[in-house]
Amino acid sequence: MKKLALLTLASLQLCAAEAKVGIVNFVSCVTESKIGKQEQSSMDEMRKQIMTLMEDKEKQLKEVTEQLQDKDYLDGLSPEGEQELKGKWAQLSEEMNRYNQQYYQFMQQGQGRMIQTVVGGINSAAEKLASTKGYSMIINKEACFFYDPKLDITAEVIKEMDKSFDDAEKKQSAEKK
Repeated sequence: MKKLALLTLASLQLCAAEAKVGIVNFVSCVTESKIGKQEQSSMDEMRKQIMTLMEDKEKQLKEVTEQLQDKDYLDGLSPEGEQELKGKWAQLSEEMNRYNQQYYQFMQQGQGRMIQTVVGGINSAAEKLASTKGYSMIINKEACFFYDPKLDITAEVIKEMDKSFDDAEKKQSAEKK
C-alpha cells in the first residue's frame, strides 16, 4: 500500500513538473478588461435610470404622505378628495414596491450577464494562451489556497480579452457601414 501511495505521489509530481499552469484573477479581469468595463458601465447606466425613476416616485410618495398627515390640508378636502388622495398614496406605494422588485431583479440579472460575458472572454483568452504558449491548465485564483505569483497570467489574459474585444468592435463597425 505504501509503495502504491509513493508511486502515485511520484507520478503526480512528475506530471506537475511537466505541466505549465497559469493563474487568473477573475476580479481583475472584470475591473480591468474592456469587456468588463463595458458591462459595468452598462449596468451603471441602467441603475442610474432606475434610481431616477425611484427617486421621482419616492418624492411623489413623500408629498402625498405629508398631505395625508397635514390635518389642515385634510380638513380642506371633501371626503371624495381625501379618498382620492389615499388612493394615490396606495398607487404610489405599489409602484415603489414594484420598482424595488424590478431593481433587485435587474441587478441580479445584470450581474449574472456580466459574469457570464466576462467568463466567456476569459475562457476564449485562456484557450488562445494555452494553444500559443503551451499552458496545460489555467485556473481561477480563487481556486488556489496558495500559488507562486510567477504563475499569475492575469495581465496576459486581459490583454487577449481586450484584443478580442477590439476585433469584435471593428467587425461590428465594418458591418454597420
